[in-house]
Amino acid sequence: MLSILPQVLVDGLTLGFMYAVVALGYTMVYGILEFINFAHGEIFMVGAFVGTEVLLIGNSLGVTTGMNPYVTFFLMLVVAMVFTGALGVTIERVAYRPLRGAPRLVPLISAVGVSFLLQDLVRFTEAIARDEFYLNSPILFSGQLNIGFASIPVKGIIVIVLAIIMMVALTLFINKTKWGIAMRAVAQDQKTASLMTINVDKVIMLTFMIGSSLGGATGVLFAQNYGTIDPYIGFILGLKAFTAAVLGGIGNLRGAMIGGVLLGLLEMLAGAYMGPLTGGAFGAEYKDVFAFSILILVLLFKPEGLFGEAVKEKV
Repeated sequence: MLSILPQVLVDGLTLGFMYAVVALGYTMVYGILEFINFAHGEIFMVGAFVGTEVLLIGNSLGVTTGMNPYVTFFLMLVVAMVFTGALGVTIERVAYRPLRGAPRLVPLISAVGVSFLLQDLVRFTEAIARDEFYLNSPILFSGQLNIGFASIPVKGIIVIVLAIIMMVALTLFINKTKWGIAMRAVAQDQKTASLMTINVDKVIMLTFMIGSSLGGATGVLFAQNYGTIDPYIGFILGLKAFTAAVLGGIGNLRGAMIGGVLLGLLEMLAGAYMGPLTGGAFGAEYKDVFAFSILILVLLFKPEGLFGEAVKEKV
């Protein structure tokens, strides 16, 4: 069983970094508004479809034929990030801002409604355009890098590297820029921040734009890594990214990153070893149960997460 451990760890890191970037979107919104944007998983899904459509349409028109795959990939990322960033801002303006003063359950229900709306819109659009609601994405990077103890797919390396770049860039933005400081101030106390001439609405809009852009970029990474996408990929992955955010400490950026990587590793280890360790009673198909069991245990015994702080009610 130990012979497959290096490959399992590589696959776990690839999946974990995708969880981590999507989890950042959840934790950014929660840190400022203290509500869970359950439509974030569908924004990830939209990004996967937009990026894949850019590639398919470019190939059909001959625009991307013969183009350097890294240039094509960069184009897919940029278009997906711009589209999902604008989508996130639109959702905040239409579905969340009018409900900002309502009880917490109301925007949560609105988020669930937006989630189902995006699923059906993508399914409807793809059914009309392609007579099917799933896409098979051409893989731009199909090589393998042999490092002795494991063979790492080039696409997996790209996922990990880009995810790290996005997480580092976001951390620097939050800690070093004027808008990042404003976001931290609004997360601390909206009323006091507004009295200090900070435009709270713009900060919240920027938060949704950045979180949604990162989610859309991760959707492109997912499509390139796994090849097949459908309108429902955001549901399970979104829930697992939320689990990662809770595991690390919802509202804590470092916690979301570490929680995502940790969850990806644990899930892949469970998928590979649960069957042999239980004598075949539980196979790889139970890895999702394992992931959500972690969520239940965290909520029961350490609801603030590994790096979070106990939440105090604001007066």
